Amino acid sequence: MDRYGTHRSLDPRGVLPQQARVVDAVSPITTDEMAIDVEYLNVDSASWRQIHESCGGHAGAMGDRIDEIVAERGKLHNPVTGSGGMLVGRVAELGPHRSGPAIGTRVATLVSLSLTPLSIDEITELSPDSERVGIRGRAILFGSGAYAEVPQDLPPEVVLATLDVCGAPAWAARLTSPSTTLAVIGAGGKSGMLTCAQAKRSGAARIIGLCWPEDTVVGAKQAGAEAIAVDCTDPMAVGRAVEQALDGELADIVFVCANVAGCEGGAILACKDEGRVVFFSMATSFSSAALIAEGLGKSCELTIGNGYVPGHAELALDLVRSEPEIAARLVS
Repeated sequence: MDRYGTHRSLDPRGVLPQQARVVDAVSPITTDEMAIDVEYLNVDSASWRQIHESCGGHAGAMGDRIDEIVAERGKLHNPVTGSGGMLVGRVAELGPHRSGPAIGTRVATLVSLSLTPLSIDEITELSPDSERVGIRGRAILFGSGAYAEVPQDLPPEVVLATLDVCGAPAWAARLTSPSTTLAVIGAGGKSGMLTCAQAKRSGAARIIGLCWPEDTVVGAKQAGAEAIAVDCTDPMAVGRAVEQALDGELADIVFVCANVAGCEGGAILACKDEGRVVFFSMATSFSSAALIAEGLGKSCELTIGNGYVPGHAELALDLVRSEPEIAARLVS
């Protein structure tokens, strides 16, 4: 069971590392682990928003907060949002039983920083306007941890932004078909744009993109959505917007990709009975979603958008290769 990283959980001991408050990021690697010299972190959108707001958007304070979390917990696991992000770096060391790329290969981890042992020597680059943080540091990838080699034909910042949310378009590919009407809450953000673009590629009948703030409408339109500016935390406004756009009908599938709390009600109101809501947002309260659906008498299926889907990295990278406008907007 060590391939799941339980041996590095310090508080409480023996739990899965995502559940642990503190993990061991400094002990030598074990037989099936990989050590990575980290170049960049991509902090997940919900966590970045929370750190940004709590630090008043001040770059120095934001860096200090990231340092503080990692020093205390041995991982970048935001105690407020419960989320992390992912990283890019070069393979520094492989355990004797670990199969993997050659030492020096540039890789992106496809598991959350909320479970990845991490130490930071120095933050080398941080802008309040970007979720990408340059660091010098070291991370440990467990035997169970997925990764992707960083391709050479795309800018590193595009790869980082894409792989951070690559589960979302993979879910869209799995669930959408030419008969599907889809609503995407947060359609102008990274995961929202890729969800819309994949739904368009899958031939979805209608794609309604719900966007806030208003300046995200352009990205949703570029991704193929019929974009509507609406406060996605206003359930009645969201429900009415989707109903009006679909001529009195509701959506077969609703994706929640927004990085703010409070979108559960609108998503459920926008979904048909016997439809499906996919919560691909770390700002979601799953208990709230379940209780809202119960209170509204809605029988739609509520799905946690697992960030891992087989083949998700390749699918997302191929998608941005075919959509250069979206690739540019992911890092703008």
